[in-house]
Amino acid sequence: MAQYKDNVEAVDALKSSFEKLSNEIKKVIIGQDDIIKDTLISIFSGGHCLLIGVPGLAKTLLVNTISDALGLSYKRIQFTPDLMPSDIIGAEILDENREFKFVKGPLFANIILADEINRTPPKTQSALLEAMQEKMVTAANKTYKLQEPFFVLATQNPIEQEGTYPLPEAQLDRFMFNVWLDYPSIENEINIVSATTTDSKTVVSEVLHADDIMFFQQLVRKIPINDAVLRYAVNLAAKTRPNTEHALPITNQYVNWGAGPRASQFLVLGAKTHAAINGKYSPDIEDVNAVAYPILRHRIVRNYKAEAERVSVDDIIKIIIDSQS
Repeated sequence: MAQYKDNVEAVDALKSSFEKLSNEIKKVIIGQDDIIKDTLISIFSGGHCLLIGVPGLAKTLLVNTISDALGLSYKRIQFTPDLMPSDIIGAEILDENREFKFVKGPLFANIILADEINRTPPKTQSALLEAMQEKMVTAANKTYKLQEPFFVLATQNPIEQEGTYPLPEAQLDRFMFNVWLDYPSIENEINIVSATTTDSKTVVSEVLHADDIMFFQQLVRKIPINDAVLRYAVNLAAKTRPNTEHALPITNQYVNWGAGPRASQFLVLGAKTHAAINGKYSPDIEDVNAVAYPILRHRIVRNYKAEAERVSVDDIIKIIIDSQS
């Protein structure tokens, strides 16, 4: 890892690395600039990311391309109804000497693509909980530390609900970002089809290494934040909680459950990273608002009234943000 004379120079290097990384990924992923940005912010912040979108929007390709550009080990786990916890964690087997040996599962990699995570039962979903939060797994009463950096990038298909198991709130809360992917514009789709229906192959260069990522994750935590901005972030999360002293009328009217303290932590970390990649050495309110939607949208549980009146989670977040200004 290159040494920098001070944190200012290191933040400049983070901005430069982010731009190089984005440019490499955009060679393959066309027209998903905001998705790329949010996913990389979650990685530099040390968080996990949930990608939600209909099939064919390059969710899997995005994760694969990011792992190539970061030079990290990558494993894809296809979640199915019959998947068992041992299938992802690993299991003990008898070796040729009739001794038990632990064979590591696919979780032992830097980047894990949990493909269609809502297709597997809660027992297997929960096997990810310890890994995502503690960066370790337990098997046969032994604890195994996962190699760092460690990210879970999960995908979910929002249109097929038959045969799926909705993620429990406890597991959703482990994800820093909930990123929604939409259909590309016609121009972008033309570019995508043009690039993918020929025999030419795009090669992605390795921009960063594991040590670089871990250095930048620590650097993000060192970035100073003004007390007023910190308070703004915490108040933003607090206003999503119904029947509390900070709740807004819309929160009490449409929300069953709001964001917990982990949302406040992620708002601050995300704002710090967002500031750094935009050439700022300390985040402001604009940076908090920039990451608020993907951080809060899976932590706000709407009630039946909101669903009946078609008030979306993003509508609620917008009103809460507007009330802060």
